[in-house]
Amino acid sequence: MKKYSVVFSKGAESDLLEIVNLYESRSRNFAIELFKTVKSRILELSASPERGRQVPELEHQGIGDYRELIEGNYRIVYSISAELVMIHTIVDSRRNLEEILIKKLHLEQKE
Repeated sequence: MKKYSVVFSKGAESDLLEIVNLYESRSRNFAIELFKTVKSRILELSASPERGRQVPELEHQGIGDYRELIEGNYRIVYSISAELVMIHTIVDSRRNLEEILIKKLHLEQKE
């Protein structure tokens, strides 16, 4: 079975830390469990990156390069290329994802 390397963009690392920090002030144990759960889901992509669906908001705009996993209230957005899975962002699903993704992915391309 083919294995993929899973890499976080700077933005995705920042997103995950921001989420954990938000919950840490309320419950350290919950924050730690949330971090472990999200990280575990992301690492599952090394064995089966195609498991996530295409991001509907981007697909409607003709952008089919991005997939997502849903974990609780969070959408983990990533892309697959060769033997690499790039995690681009982790965003609260209650926010306007289309606007956030277009801004984040555009900035990421400039780096």
